[in-house]
Amino acid sequence: MKKGLFILAIIFLSSCKSKAVFVDTKTPKAVVNEENSLTSEKIIQNHYSNKNEFSTLYIRASAKYKHEDDSQSVSAEVKIKKDEKILVSIRVLGITMAKALITPNEVNYYEKINGTYFQGNYEGLSQWLGTDLDFNKIQNMLIGQPIDDLTKGNYSFIETEKFYKLNALEDKTEKSFSFEAEHFLLKKQEIIQPDKERSFEVNYPNFQDFVSGIFPTSLTINAFQKKVKTTIIIDYNSKTFNEDLSFPYNVPDGYDRIFIK
Repeated sequence: MKKGLFILAIIFLSSCKSKAVFVDTKTPKAVVNEENSLTSEKIIQNHYSNKNEFSTLYIRASAKYKHEDDSQSVSAEVKIKKDEKILVSIRVLGITMAKALITPNEVNYYEKINGTYFQGNYEGLSQWLGTDLDFNKIQNMLIGQPIDDLTKGNYSFIETEKFYKLNALEDKTEKSFSFEAEHFLLKKQEIIQPDKERSFEVNYPNFQDFVSGIFPTSLTINAFQKKVKTTIIIDYNSKTFNEDLSFPYNVPDGYDRIFIK
């Protein structure tokens, strides 16, 4: 399987009824009362006050991937046991073509086209993909949360035409997180490394309110590396919360292990 579908598999990576779909319709309004003025700390606090409580999450999704002249459309099944493991199954025409089992300690992956599998930690994988990864970042990205714990960083705050935006600069890496004004839901997160000519952004067009919390209905990932763009659009077709889920993962016999240096 091509590197692009490997990335797709890693990034992917009803018990309750939905209440509403939130669309970005409100724009920030400047607050003139000093007592009620927004700060970066208040924005972070308001964002994390949104309910997000679940033990397991089961997502059926469809995805489109594009990298230069290569494009693919697949379906995906994503199972999340919160803070413990994520199982992603990628299917084409109903046939499972790849699986990824992601835990806090390692990433496991196999694909059928070339009969290969990968087992390793996040260090080499992060270097190969061109962006730092760990379990929490992948989980947060999938459920519409900032990839970083914002309570542990220092951020400046600006109001754009549509969003409240937090910015930070860490070791030549620029990070930004944009929130809508009504519920302080994350609309966009972006990481830019100018010296390495690469950037990574995730956009969340809409959200949906469930008993377990507010979750994105889709996400769009744009990754740039030396002016080469990769785009992944993931649509969440259905979500089920707090059911007993199985996480079967076994590498078929005869597959060759690949190593990332």
